[in-house]
Amino acid sequence: MTLQQAFDVAVQHHQAGRLPEAEAIYRQILALDPGHARALHFLGVIAHQVGRNEVAVELIREAIALTPGAADFHSNLGLALKDHGQLSAAIAAYREAIALQPSYSAAHSNLGMALVEAGRFDEAVAAGRRAIELQPNYPEAYCNLGNALYGQGRLDEAIAAYRQAIAIEPNFAKARNNLGTVLRDKGQLDEAIAACREAIALQPNYPEAHSNLGNALHDRGRLDEAIAAHLQAIALHPAFPEAYCNLGAALRDAGQLDEASTACRHALALKPEYPEAYGTLASVLKDQGQIDEAIAGFQKALALKPDFPAAQSSLLLTLNYHPDFAAPTVIEEYRRWSRQHAEPLTQFIQPHRNDRTQARRLRIGYVSPDLRAHPVGRFLLPLLAHHDHARFEIFGYAHVPVPDAMTERLRSHADAWRSLVGLSDAEAAELIRADEIDILVDLAGHTANHRLLVFARRPAPVQVTWLGYPNTTGLAAIDFRLTDPFADPVEQQSPHDFEALIRVAPCAWCFDPGQSPPPARRLNGPVTFGSFNNWAKVSDPMLRLWGRILAALPDSRLLLKSAGTGSTRVRQRIQQMLGESGIAPERLELRGYEADHLGHLALYERMDIALDTYPYHGTTTTCEALWMGVPVVTLAGHHHAARVGVSLLTNAGLPEFVTETPDDYVRVAVALARDLPRLAHLRATMRARLERSPLMDAPRFARDIEAAYREMWRQWCAKAG
Repeated sequence: MTLQQAFDVAVQHHQAGRLPEAEAIYRQILALDPGHARALHFLGVIAHQVGRNEVAVELIREAIALTPGAADFHSNLGLALKDHGQLSAAIAAYREAIALQPSYSAAHSNLGMALVEAGRFDEAVAAGRRAIELQPNYPEAYCNLGNALYGQGRLDEAIAAYRQAIAIEPNFAKARNNLGTVLRDKGQLDEAIAACREAIALQPNYPEAHSNLGNALHDRGRLDEAIAAHLQAIALHPAFPEAYCNLGAALRDAGQLDEASTACRHALALKPEYPEAYGTLASVLKDQGQIDEAIAGFQKALALKPDFPAAQSSLLLTLNYHPDFAAPTVIEEYRRWSRQHAEPLTQFIQPHRNDRTQARRLRIGYVSPDLRAHPVGRFLLPLLAHHDHARFEIFGYAHVPVPDAMTERLRSHADAWRSLVGLSDAEAAELIRADEIDILVDLAGHTANHRLLVFARRPAPVQVTWLGYPNTTGLAAIDFRLTDPFADPVEQQSPHDFEALIRVAPCAWCFDPGQSPPPARRLNGPVTFGSFNNWAKVSDPMLRLWGRILAALPDSRLLLKSAGTGSTRVRQRIQQMLGESGIAPERLELRGYEADHLGHLALYERMDIALDTYPYHGTTTTCEALWMGVPVVTLAGHHHAARVGVSLLTNAGLPEFVTETPDDYVRVAVALARDLPRLAHLRATMRARLERSPLMDAPRFARDIEAAYREMWRQWCAKAG
């Protein structure tokens, strides 16, 4: 057999996937002819195929030294270099291949793939289009073009490119998987799930497809299935940090915080410089009440990835939970967020040509990811249900991938409803501008999935923040923050707010209890204190105060319920800290997350007195406790988050339960616990008291908010005129 015949046999083995046989023959050829560049090149290709990228680079470079003008050598060198982490060198290799053979479509396509990884999306799109121009029925080129378009945020065009790849090659699992990723971002979750399942059907051992399926299921709210999909991805690829990170996010939302922490730490063990894993772990730590550690985690994520707006917003939110909250220090973080993410967008602000007639019907737009079964949706409902539609035209802008019954209730009270899911910030801003909104209301602040960067483009002449966030947004394009005289007293005016404060008297909230059981009679037995607040709100100083209350009443008990108190680590911390106050574990009832809302409310029959948190008060939890007949004791602070309880209790006619010092907090709670007749009377009369209070006077509340809107509009007209 001649060397050429041997080479042909080796190529046949290689093309059939029989790599050991092909490698053996290539080596035999090289033993006889060390200068056989093609055999050396293909030996390098095999090394790349089996993951020996360093060896592949060395072998292919030796082949290039023997035959410098072989374009395919340079292109395959690019593949090995890219997978070896040498992205710039890979791009250079692809460009050399193209210089040698300008019509080499695979080199153009592979160049586009490398440029996507480098974040050079404009160049990647050009490379992908050139590959398709040279070879119109080239599915890989369409797939790579889709990746580049996705990187540019051109989701519809990316979807079209992936669909074209699939039309050419129906069994192209990667294109179906990537299609699923973009459909998920478009909010087309059922279609995304289907695309990922199709990819898995074609290639069952495709870990990325399983993990992407998990992400889509997560967004759909099918958390058990999402967790199973991520676990399957890990089973197929144990060294898959992204799957561990995604698993951690799903476990966190399922209330399995200990398991979520473990998954995130696995991700970081595999990929120590992984900002998204640090961000997810930090969110878990926040939920466990480890605020210092959470802040450090978000800061680490930002050190690794400075352009990470979600982590920066999460850091801002988390700072509000810190017991040593200091406005001057915190405000610098808001300025940093604004400088980095909002100020560059001022170039897109356009003049507003809204009719400046002061008394005309105004268009009000509400923007939120929480127009659903969420506290924001529940507090917004009374306002939407009682707006004066003759004087105000109401628009809802919902970033809600999975609408629910509450979404439909809110929608029914709007004159127009738009989904922002799948829209870029620029597209969303253009939609709002086209609707000629007069006053645009942010309901999220820096909470998850906010759209503050829509507001940074100022699509409406007047912009305001309210309800969903207990602090300034840091956004100069938001003009006003709605509050009330109790949450933000005039004498405590903060010089750090970016927005001007508009105080709605007597309160800036209206509670809708929704479906709920009647308050039960007080149970016989020891007095039980409790808190159902998010555990991030329970600072160490507050937990010590609770220990002092329990120590003063040796027969009393403490009932705590949250996702955080479902964590073994959190339970151990609670028992340790309260144990230092002499509180035995058997006096504590620690319950995890309760998904059923009626079941959650029913637990108030086991509680006599609710203990508010500090420095971040409860809002929904306080209103629910009062509605179920349970008085709440709060400790007032000097900033908004630490004064919401002041507003709620004062407006409920219970100012005596607002305390100014930690000692007063303990004294009032203990005194109330010793007055059993008063506790029984409060439980029997609290619901009627709440119904008569400003907290549930929805028509009055709507008129007050509308008057605030008129004042904002008057100010803009005066300034614009």
